[in-house]
Amino acid sequence: MPKDQRSASKTNPGRFFEDYSVGQVIEHAVPRTVSGGERALYHALYPARHAIQSSDEFARACGLHESPMDDMITFHTVFGKTVPDVSLNAVANLGYAEGRFHRPVWPGDTLRARSEVIGLKQNSSGKTGVVYVRTEGHNQRGELVLEYVRWVMVRKNDVEAPAPEAVVPELSRVVDPATLILPEGLDFSGYDCTLAGEPHRLGDYAVGEVIDHVDGVTIEEAEHMMATRLWQNTSKTHFDVTPRADRRRLIYGGHVMSMARALSFNGLANAQMIVAINGGSHANPCFAGDTLRAWSEVLDTAETAAPGVGAIRLRLVAVNEDRRVGELKDAEGKYLPHVLLDLDYWALMPL
Repeated sequence: MPKDQRSASKTNPGRFFEDYSVGQVIEHAVPRTVSGGERALYHALYPARHAIQSSDEFARACGLHESPMDDMITFHTVFGKTVPDVSLNAVANLGYAEGRFHRPVWPGDTLRARSEVIGLKQNSSGKTGVVYVRTEGHNQRGELVLEYVRWVMVRKNDVEAPAPEAVVPELSRVVDPATLILPEGLDFSGYDCTLAGEPHRLGDYAVGEVIDHVDGVTIEEAEHMMATRLWQNTSKTHFDVTPRADRRRLIYGGHVMSMARALSFNGLANAQMIVAINGGSHANPCFAGDTLRAWSEVLDTAETAAPGVGAIRLRLVAVNEDRRVGELKDAEGKYLPHVLLDLDYWALMPL
């Protein structure tokens, strides 16, 4: 083979910080059809037990035609589409805001994703910068199923490349509960708490209440890599140990999110569906061997227009040590080193 043919590259090295511009729109490759297989694997990887996403019969009793896919399956599938274009060369995924689930995803739906760059800011080191994107997930009919903003620290390929004009978007701190989008037909007026697993309805929770979810799960290397591959997330840091000085694979932050959400069943079994993500931070890295525990704080409650359906705003915190519930930040406002995840979301709960 001629030398020039051998050296011609057809592979994708991923985008670096200097490759982004505000207003740039990226159509992500490889649409994904989801099915009962994803649901079964999800329940094998995480102790997820929320009834509306486990039982067709329970879902029908709540006004839906069948059990929808778990909301985090939708999130991970859409997120995974974005990785080759947004975070293949990321140092860290920093946070989320303005996340909104527009409609359920059902077995057999095909998801695709697109992102728009809405902000850029080079870091003072000149070696990295923060990229802000608004991502949308659509189904096979072109209907919007999910949108969210995330920001990612991305390496520069050419440290001499000029810094772009800094643009940091103004983002809402919380999704207004009056604008939450509920699944069509959802009705909790005949909700069966016995089948759901706990008797606690929205009125049983008080703002400021903190719930210890009690159980712990030790993160396994093979399981986190299987989960990350399941979502077709190609981020190098989750598979290849060579770029890191400590030779450790970084656990995909979404794996921590799903594990903590599943653990929250114990105490929040009736927080059935996530409808918005107000904000979130992967506060510290997670590695195989860490034992993950979780607690939640009730931040707010609201009524909705759907029969018998209320909304509860929760702060879900995942930690890697058995620390006192409620410990989150130090006196200077920095996350304590054992805190892995700080996630603020709205979920639907029977009144």
